[in-house]
Amino acid sequence: MTAANQSKPCIVMVDAYAAVRSLVLEFVRQGCSVVRVQSTREVPFVYRAAPHVPDDFVADIVHEGDTAATADAVAAFSPLAVISGGELGVELADLLAQRLGLPGNGTALSAARRDKHLMVEAVRAAGLRAARQLRAADADELAAWHRALGGRVVLKPPRSAGGQGVSFCDTPQESVAAFRSLAPADDVFSQPNRGAVAQEYLPGAEYMVNTVSRDGRHHLCDVWRTARVSANGVVDLCDALLLIDSAERVVEPLRQYAFGVLDALGVRHGPAHVEIRMTPAGPCLVEAGARMAGGGIPAAAGLGIGESQVERTVEAYLRPERFHARAGTPYRVRRFCAIAGMVSPVQGVLSEYRGIEEIEALESFHALATPVKPGQEIRRTVDDLTYPVVVTLLHELEEVVQRDLNTIRHLDGAAFYALDRGSAPQS
Repeated sequence: MTAANQSKPCIVMVDAYAAVRSLVLEFVRQGCSVVRVQSTREVPFVYRAAPHVPDDFVADIVHEGDTAATADAVAAFSPLAVISGGELGVELADLLAQRLGLPGNGTALSAARRDKHLMVEAVRAAGLRAARQLRAADADELAAWHRALGGRVVLKPPRSAGGQGVSFCDTPQESVAAFRSLAPADDVFSQPNRGAVAQEYLPGAEYMVNTVSRDGRHHLCDVWRTARVSANGVVDLCDALLLIDSAERVVEPLRQYAFGVLDALGVRHGPAHVEIRMTPAGPCLVEAGARMAGGGIPAAAGLGIGESQVERTVEAYLRPERFHARAGTPYRVRRFCAIAGMVSPVQGVLSEYRGIEEIEALESFHALATPVKPGQEIRRTVDDLTYPVVVTLLHELEEVVQRDLNTIRHLDGAAFYALDRGSAPQS
């Protein structure tokens, strides 16, 4: 660490991979040096395609399992804060912040901020509506629970992310089959599932609520309504997000419920991402993360609103008095924004996309990313990790964005994907 960096305020980020680079760069832009802590020796599966940029950090510390040693290494930089850069880093960030006496969420509820079963139970204990659920460790117990509950059940890994491993099951037999596939597998962070969480299926529109907190005071940054399709054997696959204005009637009950969830989970500092179903009986938690939203959501929110979780997080840690002065101010959508994921129904080696130029000609088209490029293996889209193309739309009129979203879904389908001749399509 150079003498110049030693004079700068220091922020420590745990698991600051590429998905949160915008937050790292904003801290740097605001005059901070950033130290990265890697919570696992090996880079988890989900981050291997685009890990991190070493030049962003003044130091890189790998946690080898000795918390005291890692805390000593972090303390040498006299940081202002320890922040989790992603879902996997939440518990270590909590532990380091507590050991060093820095603003943080403590460790008493760390597990509930990561484990989806404990999370829902903490919300229920706080008096908020919560899904009926079972921590499934045995196929027979799961089948009996599903029979007694009736209806559709959602099976998910206890600690994964990105929709990975989620199954929608209409019969006990389907639940058991999903459990036997999921329970012994690794999650998206290369950690063993050791069972599954089974929850009642929640009807209604799903929303993503993004917040930043300081000293237990929460601020609503942005809210997104999800669009969903049934495709590739997934009953409820998210295919788009649409930014909605804070003046919409649905936002206030979502805000109140989300803030209650944050309190129930002990979130007092930093960004959070809360997924909520607006059921006929009111809002109900799907899951929450004590970290910034992923999937390019903060960048898209910045396009539509003018700022996002990124700026508010930096403000909360560097200028808390300004954060408190502005907390509670409703955001306003200046330009409506949507993020659409193409839903591949095919599997094989991709030759080309047919119709990209039609998407780029849409009136609200803003940007297009291709996580899967020609020459690479393409898979059927079943979760947030398998979109082959992601499109960002931006326009002053919500109706134009919605029309273009509909057009994208019309253009999508088997004909959109050309496979190599030697690659037999599987659909």
